[in-house]
Formats: sequence, structure tokens, C-alpha cells
Amino acid sequence: MPRITPATHCVAFDMFGSHLSISGSMVNALTEAVELGMDTVQVFTKNQQQWHTKPLDDGMTREWLSELTRLGWTDRVVSHAGYLSNLATPDDALWHKSIDLMTIEIERCEALSIPFLVHHPGAFTTSSREQGIERIALAYQGLLTRTKGMRTILCLEGTVGAGSQLGGTFEELAAVRARAINLTGAPERIGYCLDTCHMHAAGYDMRTRASANAALERFDSICGLSNLKAFHINDSKGPCGSHLDRHDHIGKGTIGGSLPDPTPEALRDCGFAAIVNHPRLRDVPKLLETPKGDDPDGRPWDSINLHMLRSLIDGSAKLPVPQPTQSPARTRPRNETKLAKKTPSPSKSGKKPALPKTSSKKKPAASPTRTVARTPSTAKNQTKSEKSRSRRPR
Repeated sequence: MPRITPATHCVAFDMFGSHLSISGSMVNALTEAVELGMDTVQVFTKNQQQWHTKPLDDGMTREWLSELTRLGWTDRVVSHAGYLSNLATPDDALWHKSIDLMTIEIERCEALSIPFLVHHPGAFTTSSREQGIERIALAYQGLLTRTKGMRTILCLEGTVGAGSQLGGTFEELAAVRARAINLTGAPERIGYCLDTCHMHAAGYDMRTRASANAALERFDSICGLSNLKAFHINDSKGPCGSHLDRHDHIGKGTIGGSLPDPTPEALRDCGFAAIVNHPRLRDVPKLLETPKGDDPDGRPWDSINLHMLRSLIDGSAKLPVPQPTQSPARTRPRNETKLAKKTPSPSKSGKKPALPKTSSKKKPAASPTRTVARTPSTAKNQTKSEKSRSRRPR
């Protein structure tokens, strides 16, 4: 399969990665990250659309930990919680079920030496914003009591603020964390994750370096940059303030100017440049959740997007433009169409499978890489924009 040779990393303290598939085995995500020249990775540790999950396989866990240690990545890998939990819901049954599922997510991260677990705060649905914040804080109280002594940090992710979603403003994120700390007394286990697409769609203008720096300064004053543990780097299909959660390739969305053929030179003054050059963000994992697959020339989009971001670092040497080269086949195909020829899909019709209503029906632990990415959302309160969004690799 044609692919590219990863560019050499030019700044020692920056950490770039992507959300990659765990299809076949957890360790495959680490293998692919290395092949693509990344410094970190984000993964699901379980099927993200299923309440029930099998215990981690002991052999796979040992293999993962061995490779993680070999790479020296025990301080930087990120897990994203699945789609189903809603810690803000007023529905008691769903709330308790969500806490149980999040407990499993934390325990799996701990077993896999993954320090950061990112999740959306949740949606308050038929209650109020204040009640939703209280429900999340109470859920944290239960979660951190159950997992006392573990090191995994729960990271509240900023959202686009659509419908009753919480986390669309920095003030909401700060309110959730403050109340959770008040109930748990464990500030060291509660952090944040930002997403450039979400920030922009929520109303924080990320189109210029100046406006993005202003947004980061505002976040610092309200939430504290020292509490930011992960940063999702995505362009946005929707304009600023649209509340549309649709990710795009770097430079091709409204943050980068919707350019048909983005170049580092054209993006020097956009918000992405502010992030990759911010001195306080150098040791924060910066992770792509952009659409997957290859460009028409057979170059992985992840490598193209990473090349774009690294090229925006001030004072960096000019990096070679990624070029396709012949190399041994990857651990798995990059797109669903190719994979479908070899591996049975969960749905023979090709339609998106419905969310499970019970835990009795089994699904594969991981599924083929999608051609577009999706941000996990609250299953019981999907807005129209959320229903239309595409999905991440599994």
C-alpha cells in the first residue's frame, strides 16, 4: 500500500498524535502511531457503542504495556470514553448505568497505564443547567471514591454547546470541575480537554493567531492552562458560533480558511499556529480527530495533517512534503471499503448499526476504521447536528 515516510520531529517537547483504531489488538494503535511518526496516540479501550464489555485480555495487556514502556509513552497516551454515558442526565437509571460504565473506563485506563480519560460532560436534557452540573459532580464523587488510589485523570472535554450539552463555555467547564473538587477533594484527578473545532463552533474565534491566543488566555483565566491535559486539533466544517460538531482536515475548514489546497505558508496566521507555538502547551498531547483514509495520491491524511501542524512551529526547519512510497502492508487497511472485502462488517446491509438497547447482543470489540471522524456524544440527547456527525475510528 502506498504510504508516506513520516517527517522527523523538529521540536523535542511537542507531542502530536491522532485517534487511531485498536482493531485486532490494542497494540496496533501504537504500531500505527510509530509508523506515522507520531509522539502519542488516543484510543478507545472498549467498544464505544456498547454498555457491556469483555475484560481486558491478559496477553494483550502485557503486549500493550511492553510496547508503551519501550516507546516511553506512559505519560502521554489518551483514552476517549465511549458514546453512551451521560453523567448530567436527570434519569436515575441512565445516570447510575453511566457511572458504572465510566468506572470500567477508568479501571481499563489504569490497567493499561493510560493517564488521561477524556469524556464529554453530558447533557441535562429535561432538567436545568445547574442541575446538570450538580449531577456530573455527584457522579465524580462516586467515580473517584470507587477508583481511589488510581492515577487516571478524568478530562472534561469542551463541547460545541448544542442543545442541552454542557461544556460549551469555559465557565461551564470551570463550574463542573469546581463543584466536583468540592465534593471529592481530588483536584489532581480532574482536568480538561479542549478541541479546536468545538471551541470555534461554540463561539470562540479560532481563525487567526491573535483571536486563538485571546481564547487561550480566557481559558487560562477561567479554567487554568495548567489543568489542560489534552488538546484535540481539528478544523471545523461549521462557522464560528454554529454549534455544529463536524471535523475537517487542517486548513480545509473554517478555522484555516476553507482552503482547497492548504499550505503551511497560508496557515501561518491561523489559530493552529497559536496552539503549536504556545510555550505552555508543548507537553500537552495534541491529537487529531480529523477524517481518516488516504488522499488521492495514497498519502495518509493523518500524516498530511501532522505535517501541516509541525510546519507551523516557528523557527522549525522546512519539512519535506509527504510523498507516497512503497512499503510493507499496514497492520490493517485504512478505509472501510477495503477492509469490508476481508472482514465481515457488523451490518451486512452497510447501514450504521443502531445503539444497543441491552447487553445481551454481542458486537465486535473493535470495528473497521471509518473514512470520517466522530466526536462521542450523549446517546440519549443527540441534537440534530450530533446525529449528522461522522464517527471516529474504532
